Amino acid sequence: MDRLDKRVEERGHWGSKVEFLLAVVGNVVGLGNVWRFPYLCYKNGGGAFLVPYLVFVVTCAVPLFLLETTVGQYTQEGGITSWRKLCPLVEGIGYGGQLILLYNSVTYPLILAWALFYLVFSFSSELPWASCNNDWNTDHCVYFSTQNKTVAWTNQTNTTSAATEFWQRRVLSISGGIEEIGSIRWDVMLCLIVVWIICYFCVWKGVRSTGKVVYFTATFPYVTLVILLIRGLTLPGALQGVVYYLLPDPSRLTDPQVWMEAGAQILFSYSLGVGSLTVLGSYNPYNNNCYKDCLWLCLLNSGTSIVAGFAVFSVLGFMAHEQGVPIAEVAESGPGLAFIAYPQAVAMMPLPQLWSICFFVMLILLGLDTQFVAMEVVMTSIIDMFPTVMRRPGRRELFLLLFCLTCFFSQLIMVTEAGMYVFQLFDYFACNGVSVLFLCVFESLALGWIFGAERLYAIIKDMTGVHANPFFKICWLYLTPLVLLGCLVCSFVKYQPLTFNRWYVYPAWAYVLGWVLALSSILLVPGWTLYKLATGTGNFRQRLHHLCQPAADCSLTQKREGAELREHLRGEGLHWLTSG
Repeated sequence: MDRLDKRVEERGHWGSKVEFLLAVVGNVVGLGNVWRFPYLCYKNGGGAFLVPYLVFVVTCAVPLFLLETTVGQYTQEGGITSWRKLCPLVEGIGYGGQLILLYNSVTYPLILAWALFYLVFSFSSELPWASCNNDWNTDHCVYFSTQNKTVAWTNQTNTTSAATEFWQRRVLSISGGIEEIGSIRWDVMLCLIVVWIICYFCVWKGVRSTGKVVYFTATFPYVTLVILLIRGLTLPGALQGVVYYLLPDPSRLTDPQVWMEAGAQILFSYSLGVGSLTVLGSYNPYNNNCYKDCLWLCLLNSGTSIVAGFAVFSVLGFMAHEQGVPIAEVAESGPGLAFIAYPQAVAMMPLPQLWSICFFVMLILLGLDTQFVAMEVVMTSIIDMFPTVMRRPGRRELFLLLFCLTCFFSQLIMVTEAGMYVFQLFDYFACNGVSVLFLCVFESLALGWIFGAERLYAIIKDMTGVHANPFFKICWLYLTPLVLLGCLVCSFVKYQPLTFNRWYVYPAWAYVLGWVLALSSILLVPGWTLYKLATGTGNFRQRLHHLCQPAADCSLTQKREGAELREHLRGEGLHWLTSG
């Protein structure tokens, strides 16, 4: 057999610095910036909420962002094998992060399917959520833009908006509870299939395809966001919405719930703790200035969140103005904002189809690059564990197809009439909250204290030629784990059982299932540590010492020499010698 047929494909690198930056932007700038941050800001004290938000940005987000990107660029490994090289004792952090990304891959595409469903209907001559003349509407349906402005429609307990009925009765056909599974929503499932096909072909060639797709998916949402922002600010009532969005309420700063929600938003928005930044950084050349990149990317992420708030609340202010109700009556978060409040608002504007198309195209693209980057992270992490097997020609595409099919069939229960209850259960317990908090605490303690903050500081200097601010060492050692632990304690003290639409209480078995999902990723960390300590050689102290040491090929000298050799071989055109 020809020697070249036996070769293992090269791991690859970003085609350019821009590809890396856009991939990270696509990953961290997502739906949370648009449908979660503005509402949290309004709900938790307006401009005053920016105080805890910025505290978490400085003490947690930026230090962890830099830490994870540095680890990836230094080790040139995925989310699991990077821990194996730096600190084998806590390799379970890598497994836990990949499990959370797997849960995300089961839930996130469903949001994109809903958005695609709305986008298709946005091309109708009349938006179906702008009237009560449809088959799915009930006798209680009211299109509230036609109501008497002196009457607050939320007090009309026997009526529901046309947008609410479209969402609940046409899109979800929601049942009375999680036990009532009902039938599959075939049209939503068709949209889900389209989403998975798009995601597959965005990722199937690795960074060669992902790096090209992000040129569009990471930039075009900003175009639509600016268009919606300009349109929103020119609407009557927009100023009222902006004032409610940012009006400071300093008294809220004494509420631990506000600080807890700021911390949770930071971890969610910056995609921390799950290995995404590690994998994206691992495709950089060794001498890339990741220090400067991280500072600018963090600034862009938080800036996008704040600007998105103006775009959202200017439109909600217009909606409240048109209905003659307080903005508190129309402000929503999450799916309630994206699929009820905002569609209802655009239905009141001139040329509603145009603004509806802009909004849902933005949602789809924001979510799409977050999803396929998450898929790329999982694929890279698994392939790096078995490089000689998985990097052979055709293996990656086949494994990716298997991954997509597994996630799709796992989602089928979420496109049933009880699907929204299942979706919320996964989103609340498995994908966010305490799971990510725990992993970030483990991560900061492991790299700050076991691997060593001084060693990380030296690595950044060796890779970038820049001395990082000493403040980052203080964060890695003390501030970040302490702040996150405080947030974790608050989350347990202030714990409230999950409900749906503020009235539906899940059965006891559903809460048990939720906590099993949450603990499944958390317990991988101590579980892996105990397993390695129990199966190692030598006495306990020798095992512990060995598991806390970086791999032999992770010294600064060897990494630098290896990087220089790879660059030389690439210059000679001998790519296959640097593979595997």
